[in-house]
Amino acid sequence: MAVLTEDELIKIRRHLHEIPELALQEKETHAYLLEVIQNFKQDYLTIKTPESLPTALLVLVKGKDPKRTIGYRTDIDALPVTEKTGLPFSSKTPGIMHACGHDIHMSVAIGLLSYFSEQQPKDNLLFFFQPAEESESGGKQAYEKGIFQGKFKPDEFYGLHDNPALPAGSIGCRMGTLFAGTTEINIDLFGKGGHAAFPQNANDTVVAAASLIMQIQTIVSRSIDPIQSGVITLGKVEAGTIRNVIAGHTRIEGTLRGLTQEMILKIDQRLRDLCEGIARSYNMQVKLDLNQGGYWPVENDPKLTQNFISYMKENKDVNYIETEPKMTGEDFGFLLAKFPGTMFWLGVGDPDSELHSATLNPDEKSIQRGVDAIKGFLISRMEK
Repeated sequence: MAVLTEDELIKIRRHLHEIPELALQEKETHAYLLEVIQNFKQDYLTIKTPESLPTALLVLVKGKDPKRTIGYRTDIDALPVTEKTGLPFSSKTPGIMHACGHDIHMSVAIGLLSYFSEQQPKDNLLFFFQPAEESESGGKQAYEKGIFQGKFKPDEFYGLHDNPALPAGSIGCRMGTLFAGTTEINIDLFGKGGHAAFPQNANDTVVAAASLIMQIQTIVSRSIDPIQSGVITLGKVEAGTIRNVIAGHTRIEGTLRGLTQEMILKIDQRLRDLCEGIARSYNMQVKLDLNQGGYWPVENDPKLTQNFISYMKENKDVNYIETEPKMTGEDFGFLLAKFPGTMFWLGVGDPDSELHSATLNPDEKSIQRGVDAIKGFLISRMEK
């Protein structure tokens, strides 16, 4: 089979767009990817579906003179979003859509794999088709379940994320952090309910929660270096059942974001300190649950990222754009904490939409342009 053409990659992307599946449910997506890959020339390929993560797919391309194994990751899951694009190849699954562009991600990876299945690379290449990026921490699960072992262990890892705000086919990157790390915050305050007219006989969790919420707002403004960035948003508060009953339980739910794992851990500790203080001050139980999972900051490796940026800047066929860090999360950050590597943006030229939007409609010209830019970088990397 010859290397896939741009039209063939677009056809693959459109089929993937029609069959979106949620985290850890990507059975049809996995089957379709496997079918496509099995039609490639198999001389250099080893295909593996891990038993412990059955919707994941690993494809090793054997290098002709390898001195390293270069990993390339693409995510494959979709979001619980009802599509509103009106496209003829819209999602066929009600309430689920590739609203984050993972169909574009997969198509670029397939294009790269198609090329290297025909043109044997110098180094080994490991393609990781990862389930559960949007939730369930698929990258962390893959690592902890030991799927990167032996010949399937990369020495360095690369991956992209589409960006509708950048021109189609452009490459965006930066030194340092590309995406923030994210942590879910759940706080339960347990006091004692009672009649609104007799507060002395109750222990009001609403009052305590109000005090805690205001104190939490000082963490970023007074405990974090102003030159750095962090954010805490408390988006949900639930308490009480009726206006004249003091609430014996209040629940606060929110999220925090930080550009380094060190910063996130510092914010975590300040949250613990404040919750302990409220518990003592108001004589009640305060339970704090922090769930980061695999959504660590995407901290790019300095040496590898400088090499990546230099190549993209010097390539006259690449529109390279220096980008700012984003507070959105990405679970590739966990893998970059375990393997050195780089994450970068692929522009998809849809400035009127945002990621996770029901109207996201990436420019399909970005697929082949992305393949060409990344293919060139990988070939260049193998010569160093």
